[in-house]
Amino acid sequence: MNKEVQKLVDVIVDAIQDKKGSDIVVADLSSIDGAICSSFVICQGNTPVQVEAIARSVGDRLRIDLQTKPIAVEGLRNARWIAIDYVDVMVHIFVPEERHFYNLETLWADAVLTEIPNIV
Repeated sequence: MNKEVQKLVDVIVDAIQDKKGSDIVVADLSSIDGAICSSFVICQGNTPVQVEAIARSVGDRLRIDLQTKPIAVEGLRNARWIAIDYVDVMVHIFVPEERHFYNLETLWADAVLTEIPNIV
């Protein structure tokens, strides 16, 4: 993962943790031919309200800290799975049952997965 993508991922993870997002996994897709981006950041909130708060935290932090905005945001209406596209990094924020159902961590079998410890 290059330095710019790593910086983006670091700010995203910090913004998720600010809103008590949990079970954060970073999937490094940079060495996979045909991958849609360099990294996925996957996490969850306990409720749709928390999922939306996490998404807003990510957007605010990246806009303020890195002067960047997403090219697309999907899922805000129901806030059960919000996907935020930053071109090189895709952020997926789930409620637990949706995360379990879609299981994105297994979508890219060759990805290097990094689990971020939950903040207690």
